[in-house]
Amino acid sequence: MIILTIESTCDETAAAVIASGPQVLGAAVATQTELHARFQGVVPEVAARAHVQRILPVIDEAIRQADIDPADLDAIAVANTPGLAGSLMVGLTAAKTLAVAWNKPLVAVNHLQAHIYACQMSDPGEIYPCVGLIVSGGHTSLYACHSATELDYLGGTIDDAAGEAFDKVGAMLGLPFPGGPSVSRAAAAGNPKAHDFPRSLVGEDHLNFSFSGLKTAVRYCLVGPGKQDFSQLDLSEQQLADLCASFEQAVVDCLVAKSRQAIRQTGFSKLCVGGGVAANGRLRAALAEAADRDGFGLVIAPPDLCTDNAVMGAVALEQIERHGYDSLDVDIHPGLQRGY
Repeated sequence: MIILTIESTCDETAAAVIASGPQVLGAAVATQTELHARFQGVVPEVAARAHVQRILPVIDEAIRQADIDPADLDAIAVANTPGLAGSLMVGLTAAKTLAVAWNKPLVAVNHLQAHIYACQMSDPGEIYPCVGLIVSGGHTSLYACHSATELDYLGGTIDDAAGEAFDKVGAMLGLPFPGGPSVSRAAAAGNPKAHDFPRSLVGEDHLNFSFSGLKTAVRYCLVGPGKQDFSQLDLSEQQLADLCASFEQAVVDCLVAKSRQAIRQTGFSKLCVGGGVAANGRLRAALAEAADRDGFGLVIAPPDLCTDNAVMGAVALEQIERHGYDSLDVDIHPGLQRGY
């Protein structure tokens, strides 16, 4: 089976051609980072308009790389939940149009299931069942993953996602957008113990996260309570590095602690991690250390499959096998944060 997968849930326009195996025959991504940089965050209307301009060239590039004709495709898959409404609509409309034009069945993909499936794309074995950790700009959630398409929500952020906190701290410090990679680069030369930032909800008997208090603690450290102006910051290079390292370590400690707790609570023997923040080097190292210490298996999506991409849409192959195809009446579900 050969399928075309489309991803447009936020600010990356992506398409891939996937064969059973799964095997990647072609893949393309058009990023919007430069468009949103001056806003220090993703603007939904800007993102949607950019998807309209880029989606057909991206699809064409993926098919060109695969060296196939549309007639060779067996189905078209598209992420329809969760995400930004306008962005999702562009992808779903394109997928439906091509499904009709090419007379192909349609498959609706859950973006969160796909992030965990990115681990399967890089692991020769079977990753399920596992605890799934999705950590990105829009999501920080834990799931009991019984199969590629059967996930039970265990807990998640009650305020900011981890990636969102990275971006907001980066904006406070005047670092280039996106904040996550910029903060991590600055943190590389810093002391992670320089500032004792809070590890909210760690040690509590649930699997939720909270990063809003951590973000506020960084703000108070910079300008003090009640102040809004970050333009007069006068940090030395080492002070900046220490602050970034301390913030990053606090985020990592929360993610690792709750992941270990989820492993103990579910009795599963494997943790699979996906999402943009999963590319963070400090997090990957800390999770590997925890896996060695606790004796559980660990699979983290490769860095190029952590950020939004269409290759992870290969989960559609599992969807087809278990549940068949979707009708052309399928709609977007932007606010389905838990995915279910």
